[in-house]
Amino acid sequence: MTTTHESDVLVVGAGPVGLMLANILGMYGRSVTVLEALDDLIDYPRGVGLDDESFRTIQTVGLVDSVRPHTNPQHIMRLVNGAGKVILVNNPQTRDFGWERKHGFIQPEVDRALYNGLHRFENVRVLFGHRVERVDEDADSVTAIASVTDADGRTTEHRFRAQYLVGCEGGKSPTRKRMGVSFEGESPSTRWLVVDVENDPLGTPNVFLGADPKRPYVSIGLPHAVRRWEFMLHDGETEEQVTDPRFVDALLAEHVPGPSQLQFIRRRVFTHHGRVASTFRKGRQIIAGDAAHLMPVWMGQGWNSGMRDATNLGWKLATVLSGQADDSLLDTYTAERKDHAQAMVDLSLTFGKFIKITNPVTAALRDGASTVLNFFPQVKSYFADMRFKPMPRYTRGVVVDPTAQTAGRAAAELTSRLVPVRTANNTTSPVGVQFPQPRVNSRHGSDVLLDDAIGNWWSVIVWGNDPTAVLPRSALDKLELLGAKLVAIVPETQRTWAEEYMNDDVLVLGDHTGQVKKWFDDRPTPMIFLRPDRFVAGACLTQHGPATLDSILEAMSFTGRPAPVAAAASLVS
Repeated sequence: MTTTHESDVLVVGAGPVGLMLANILGMYGRSVTVLEALDDLIDYPRGVGLDDESFRTIQTVGLVDSVRPHTNPQHIMRLVNGAGKVILVNNPQTRDFGWERKHGFIQPEVDRALYNGLHRFENVRVLFGHRVERVDEDADSVTAIASVTDADGRTTEHRFRAQYLVGCEGGKSPTRKRMGVSFEGESPSTRWLVVDVENDPLGTPNVFLGADPKRPYVSIGLPHAVRRWEFMLHDGETEEQVTDPRFVDALLAEHVPGPSQLQFIRRRVFTHHGRVASTFRKGRQIIAGDAAHLMPVWMGQGWNSGMRDATNLGWKLATVLSGQADDSLLDTYTAERKDHAQAMVDLSLTFGKFIKITNPVTAALRDGASTVLNFFPQVKSYFADMRFKPMPRYTRGVVVDPTAQTAGRAAAELTSRLVPVRTANNTTSPVGVQFPQPRVNSRHGSDVLLDDAIGNWWSVIVWGNDPTAVLPRSALDKLELLGAKLVAIVPETQRTWAEEYMNDDVLVLGDHTGQVKKWFDDRPTPMIFLRPDRFVAGACLTQHGPATLDSILEAMSFTGRPAPVAAAASLVS
């Protein structure tokens, strides 16, 4: 008789998305089994760009110290023309979310750090050499049948049952195919040769995008002295031809004096894809990462979009599994993530078309226009500060309209006719976007990042006021069931006073940099309801707090049960 192994969640695929999701669920005390068909993690570089949003998630699961040594912070990108002249620079300086906007990274090492992080959780295990062959789903569970081949070549079947299965197996995802959902988009016909080498012969620590009409290319400096080149291939150039060492040496001849002396890690041909699944969930099966969306490499957002998926899905699965919310909460995963994934795919495809122009006349027009635009500071900063990148904004899901307090939808603008709104510097709604992560002081520590101070679950942040003084008892009781941390942020000059006079249940934080004060000064929303993924579910005047909270609970299908024990415990500073 075959033994059935039980866990809360089955994750299929031990790539970065599956590993991060398992870390998040393990952090919240859920049991997870990760099934991986390969015998070990992939050991060659793939993704090369890690952004600040992903680093914030890495911070949440407590793996910054393990990941940081494998990164190049402040990864600058320079777009150069066929003559090598810089025509655009992308070098964002802001640290809104607590970390540098862009990092180069060595994916195998970072993936290994995510994998090693799972050893902290007794309830999480990764099983290599387990290929999922079949999945059966009923009203209460999902069962995966995996084949395992031993050293003698004998194959046996193992059964794994859970409440949910998440497919993180990449673009050819069997989970997506089982779900029967479409995978819409395009696969541009252009192919690229990627060449990775050790002992970087150039040493420049950043990125050059070569918009050379003869043959567009990319040159990337990575941590651990790794250099990557990518070259666009012409029609008629076969894979056998372009991976031949002599052909590769000829491509590299304009980049390095002695190509044949390089220490190659790999030479591989790949094709860009731009596709998004029609839905990310069907019943008890869910997809994330490349299984849900494939995007060209130009914006370095494939790995990061997968991290956004895990960040969004992790707390929702933990909430449903604990009984805090109805199963319908998981439908908000697609509602919130699909549109942004599509926006990143569209931007990446557009940027790729800009880079890979091969017509010399069109390329000259592009280069000339870029040079002219660089004379305009606003246009130049638009590219330099990466403001062309669409930040996630959730208008449907676990959000509440800041004006009408309606559940499940949030307009992008504050439309109230109250004087505080009409006179605000910024009437763009903060609902549905990430809250910034400044550094703050508290009695528990100085100059700490906000997320480290408030914990990894729900928070109510109030500027200058005691939350227990401006919210009625009925609202505070609901927040207690939700497991929300009550936070007051005050100017550092007032922190001692606030710690003495505010309720003991309130975490008082001092704004010693002035960044929090400026954020609230620009926006007429002194009360923020912050989700575990650091997105704002509700923002309002304090008198609208109870109605906003009720709408948030409605939007997340809240059942009234207490918060998960692991999440509640983590809120203690």
